[in-house]
Amino acid sequence: MTDTRLDVLAIGNAIVDVIAAADEEFIEQEGLAKGSMRLIDADEATRLYERMAQGRETSGGSAANTVAGIAALGGRAGFVGQVADDQLGEVFTHDIRALGVEFDTPPIDRGVPTARCLILVTPDAQRTMNTFLGASQSLPAGALDAKQIESAAILYLEGYLWDPEEPRAAMEQAISIARGAGRKVAFTLSDSFCISRHRDGFLRLIEGGFIDILFSNEEEIKALSGEEDFNAAVSAVAPKVGTLVVTRSEKGAIALQGSERAEVPAEPVAQVVDTTGAGDLFAAGFLAGQAKGRSLEQSLRMGAIAAAEVISHYGARPEADLKALVAERLS
Repeated sequence: MTDTRLDVLAIGNAIVDVIAAADEEFIEQEGLAKGSMRLIDADEATRLYERMAQGRETSGGSAANTVAGIAALGGRAGFVGQVADDQLGEVFTHDIRALGVEFDTPPIDRGVPTARCLILVTPDAQRTMNTFLGASQSLPAGALDAKQIESAAILYLEGYLWDPEEPRAAMEQAISIARGAGRKVAFTLSDSFCISRHRDGFLRLIEGGFIDILFSNEEEIKALSGEEDFNAAVSAVAPKVGTLVVTRSEKGAIALQGSERAEVPAEPVAQVVDTTGAGDLFAAGFLAGQAKGRSLEQSLRMGAIAAAEVISHYGARPEADLKALVAERLS
């Protein structure tokens, strides 16, 4: 295997996150299910944006949050995702590059605007997400750079992007390129609703041996396996992937790699402010640890540290020095 230029290259939805505080009354007036994620169209995105409180705009999307976290940890990260040739596309491009992430996907001009996620955070730290996927769903296979994929130690894919045919074909091609170059492929199940729509497709990837590292939470692993019992669900899936990582919120996380099993508790947090991006930053810490050759347990600890930092404030991007936090807590 040749030397790598990137630790992780991620492919995912290129979304501008707009995060704002909201009270329970606003959620109820809008008829929203608190803590849920729904897909909305362009008209609804405009209407809700106008009614929201002033928000913070940053480049977002699940996999984009993960590579931003990897860069914050000192890792070499790249991102592939589709934006439009518009103002929010420029916001996304400038923001993610400013974080030190390599992003070279050219914008498109198909009349479909850049994706955005309107995130309403209630006082109990629950986030209600309203997502307009826009241009992010138009990522073509032609936007891939084979040399870039071959240069990354790990290719990381998000399940959210598996729905539309065009980016799914791009991700399948990327998997083929990565595996042909002897690289690892990591995949996050993203959300239970993704599994409800694509369980058979996900299982084909897993059972076909195409996934080296699989990320899931407790509910997702149950949905994927069809098992109601957590331990039974883990036992059913773990033998089919090189490494299985399952987060369990306040109960911590586990990872299984062959005969090895590691488990860590959740890192303490003075106050949970906003859970947006917790899973994304956990994946960032774990992947950064694996790229640096750390043990399974140390990689889990890095994930827990990164997740704890991001839920202590608004937004899905770290505000503290993650490298310093990891150095302090793993010493």
